[in-house]
Amino acid sequence: MVWEIRYTDAALKQLRGMDGLAARRILDYMDHRIARSANPRAFGKALSGFVGLWRYRIGNYRVICRIQEDKCLIIAVHIGHRKEVYRNMSRDV
Repeated sequence: MVWEIRYTDAALKQLRGMDGLAARRILDYMDHRIARSANPRAFGKALSGFVGLWRYRIGNYRVICRIQEDKCLIIAVHIGHRKEVYRNMSRDV
């Protein structure tokens, strides 16, 4: 099963703000590992306190996503360094 990966405007802005190597690594991970997975939840972890959100760990970065099973769609809503990604989430999600 192939999943479609979409990025919110906020997530794209966060990607543009990080160094090119980290951004490329995140995009490659999402496109090659998550999008081609039969079960994208197997690579992530459900977030407690944020119903319906999952996180993917990519080095020191985290990608916070919403998974829509019926549409085979994964929406990245927040991307950031592990030290600060959860601090700024409430206003973006």
